[in-house]
Amino acid sequence: MARDSHAHDSAPDHSEVAVLLIDVINDFDFPEAADLLRFAEPMADRIKLLAGRARQANVPVIYVNDNFGRWRSDFRAQVEHCLKKGRGPRIVELLRPEEKDYFVLKPKHSGFFSTTLDTLLQYLGVRKVILTGVAANICVLFTANDAYMRDFQVIVPEDCVASNSADLNAYALEQMRTVLKAKTTQSAELEFRTLR
Repeated sequence: MARDSHAHDSAPDHSEVAVLLIDVINDFDFPEAADLLRFAEPMADRIKLLAGRARQANVPVIYVNDNFGRWRSDFRAQVEHCLKKGRGPRIVELLRPEEKDYFVLKPKHSGFFSTTLDTLLQYLGVRKVILTGVAANICVLFTANDAYMRDFQVIVPEDCVASNSADLNAYALEQMRTVLKAKTTQSAELEFRTLR
């Protein structure tokens, strides 16, 4: 997964914290997409800033992305598809992965279900996961649940997740806070130096 750790532009291969971008490479080709996009577009601007700060701090950025039933595609093919088709090219353009980022393709809601995410996080030495992306009340929530079950500390920047409505988003954040003991905050308040 990581290239030679001595290479100048290599991926970080040890970090106590990682940033997960959940389902942001998305063609938004589904019936409720317009509702979600209203919230996802401003969210993407904030994720871009957060991911940029993470990369500067040598904190791994991991794309945890649905394969959307495209069992033959790889992640690069997914990015290219979403840049050309559907309603989400602006978000994909903003959040397209960089060379040293990691990615995991998932078949279902949770980033952990039938994927290599657990193995990757163990390899990196991650204990804290910062969850961002869509939808907060579905894939982010399911991933948060599975992270909590594996004893990761879960951190959710409230301005870096989106759902189809403000109410659904608020409910999901409340569930993550109370049931999954997640720390919720604003992305600008996250300091990677102190998290590490």
